Amino acid sequence: MDETEIYFEQIQEEKQYKTFIKNVVKKCFQEEHLENLNFYMSITLTTPEQIRRYNREFRNIDKETDVLSFPMFEKEELEEIIKQQKKNMIPEVLGDCIISIQRVKEQAIEYGHSFERELAYMVVHSFYHLMGYDHMQESDKAIMREKEEIVLNKLGQTRDL
Repeated sequence: MDETEIYFEQIQEEKQYKTFIKNVVKKCFQEEHLENLNFYMSITLTTPEQIRRYNREFRNIDKETDVLSFPMFEKEELEEIIKQQKKNMIPEVLGDCIISIQRVKEQAIEYGHSFERELAYMVVHSFYHLMGYDHMQESDKAIMREKEEIVLNKLGQTRDL
């Protein structure tokens, strides 16, 4: 089963984005041993205006952002499923993420690395939110960042241009 459904909302559909994102998600699934559990994630690529609307609608924050993640499971629930290696008979969504492509472009320039590295980071970052990780506390942030960097390094998406 394909681990990713990709949608383009109010932006031009780009085949290279699809291929790239699917490879990133595949690596995330492999790293977390999800590849045989019949999960998938939904990714919507959109505009700054649309992501602001979603942020306002779902989080009551009237502000543009780079990425939004909507997990379907609590962290402990997902860990138990993974531990049991219990394959779902019906494909089940791990969660949804929404990415502002314009923000990806801007942040790649701001941080001095490639568009591909920034897009990979957004996808990996969102994936780990779907896995129940977060960065509100410094200790949690350190764990999440380490996991993100492992996947990005395995993909060859380092901070260097």
